[in-house]
Amino acid sequence: MYQAAQQAQIRSNLHAIDSAEPVINGGELPGVAELIAKQLQPNVVAIDQDGYYPRQFLQDLGALGGYAGVVAPAFGGNGFGLTHTVQVMSEVSKTCLSTGFAIWCQTACLRYLQLSDNENLKSRFLPALVEGRLLGGTGLSNTLKFKCGIERSLLKARRVSGGYEINGNLPWVSNLGAGHVFVTGCPVENDGRLLFFLVETQRTGFRLVDGAHFAAMEGTGTLACQFRDYFVNDQHVLAQPETSESYLAKIKPGMILAQMGMGLGLVRSCIDLIESANKSSALTNQYLDDQADELAGELAIAERETYRLTRLLDDDPAADVIADVLKVRLAGSELSLRASQSALLHQGAKGFLTHSAAQRKVREAYFVAIVTPAIKQLRRELANLKSAEICALSSS
Repeated sequence: MYQAAQQAQIRSNLHAIDSAEPVINGGELPGVAELIAKQLQPNVVAIDQDGYYPRQFLQDLGALGGYAGVVAPAFGGNGFGLTHTVQVMSEVSKTCLSTGFAIWCQTACLRYLQLSDNENLKSRFLPALVEGRLLGGTGLSNTLKFKCGIERSLLKARRVSGGYEINGNLPWVSNLGAGHVFVTGCPVENDGRLLFFLVETQRTGFRLVDGAHFAAMEGTGTLACQFRDYFVNDQHVLAQPETSESYLAKIKPGMILAQMGMGLGLVRSCIDLIESANKSSALTNQYLDDQADELAGELAIAERETYRLTRLLDDDPAADVIADVLKVRLAGSELSLRASQSALLHQGAKGFLTHSAAQRKVREAYFVAIVTPAIKQLRRELANLKSAEICALSSS
């Protein structure tokens, strides 16, 4: 009952968006289509089923400028903004969502650094990350869930001379490997406020460990992280406890919104599969729910809203758009599930084969729906925002 009502609300939210808002074009990057065809497309099954990590593709995409949108020109970026990042991610995700997710991890890490006040850290790491010479991840899933009261913090920071000592375990962080970096955060003992910092995986006190194996997304460099008195000097801190609230307010909306790059690309590829199947089976496929035209219409609306919000966040990372971001991100999850199921049903038995793109799209769509923030977390945060709004109105 709740799910049906929620889906109806999401569709209503999408269709309430101004349809006159233009969809931005220009996310095309010279050489990306060729790189996808040459390096990514031939390896999609190996990425999905064998856990092959497309390191060379990710490095070459950086060399082409695929990560440059979220970084200022002073640090090697192009300044095109989050809009460009989502478009590149969407284009890659049409072929392989695992790789699209790795791009999200890389660009999220870049954006965390870009929005930090630590100029020395930015000068040291941003140029290599933006060019793909250095690869990076994001380990803020537990941090965000802790902040929302969903999970206990799995890491603890203790203030010591010159920095902090970190202890604990993160069960999985993605786009990692030897020599990579990633950003995470945790509360400080006897303080309670958050600390955000950069982790170098080759440093003493840190260890990468093979973790769980998943139904999809195996080729994402997802590993468990162990911290044993890992020392973070103050030069590697992105936000100290006294500034962490304002820092989180800057990074969170864009981090969540950028995930739409995965969903938009996935839905587009599912529509392509439906249209392909209908070339020979339209007579029977017409009785299925979620036809290509309907999905394409809702995708166009989701794209317009996504790019409206990316432009706002490009202008002001702290813009008060979190409610709209959560709504479109939830819509992206719901639309991904519907589109992938429809693609598989349209393909029929052919879509159920081991190497079929259709069954892979279904598993990828479930990832879009459960990656932090998952559908249940998005609904919870929206409900909390609504409750706070009602309380504010009743007390005014």
